[in-house]
Amino acid sequence: MFRVMLVEDDERLASLIIEYLQAYEFAVDLVPRGDLALAHFQATSPDMVVLDLMLPGLDGMVVCRQIREISRAPILILTAREDSYDEVSALEQGADDFVSKPVQPRILLARLRALVRRIQGATSSSNAVDNDGLQFGALSISRSDRVVHWRQQIVDLSNTEFKLLMVLVESPGKVLSRDDILKKMRGIEFDGLDRSIDNLISRLRRRFDDQNSEKIKTVWGEGYLFSPSAWE
Repeated sequence: MFRVMLVEDDERLASLIIEYLQAYEFAVDLVPRGDLALAHFQATSPDMVVLDLMLPGLDGMVVCRQIREISRAPILILTAREDSYDEVSALEQGADDFVSKPVQPRILLARLRALVRRIQGATSSSNAVDNDGLQFGALSISRSDRVVHWRQQIVDLSNTEFKLLMVLVESPGKVLSRDDILKKMRGIEFDGLDRSIDNLISRLRRRFDDQNSEKIKTVWGEGYLFSPSAWE
């Protein structure tokens, strides 16, 4: 059974979510205020977090950042805000997924199950012999400690930027559609409107002096391609 910490101040919605998830063998702890979330997380060590953004006591973005500073537990943002900036900001703070209200419980369940698969996959990988070094010219990546060097300098990537980079480098020379990338990063399909991947690609290019899009190429109408020969 996976334990979920639900940080939500809407009592009716929280009750609905708890009842639905418990029927599918999730254990759910409810925290009704943002300023109580971090202490509860530290005390209970949940497997994942479902986090509202508009909370009494402390904004959900701050809570997301606090949790990400101490844990890699998956964080799913659940919010009534409709501004796409909030989604990008949440991903930058370390969130793993973003769902807008009103949400159908079965959709939330599907997203959480996708996060469960990622947890199980990470556990399986950690039990295998770790051959974690990747090298492309002047770019080197250590999977186990999540350290990236570019031209002998450490590149400070956010959690989401690192995930995207790993998706790209693990398929060198292969065009990945937005759908491919979203499925690998977040376990969901591209809806034709989500611009978060485009924004993340732009940030990665800035990190690696890729103004001409030679290292991470855009293949128009298809997606993005990591060019392994361009990292000299």
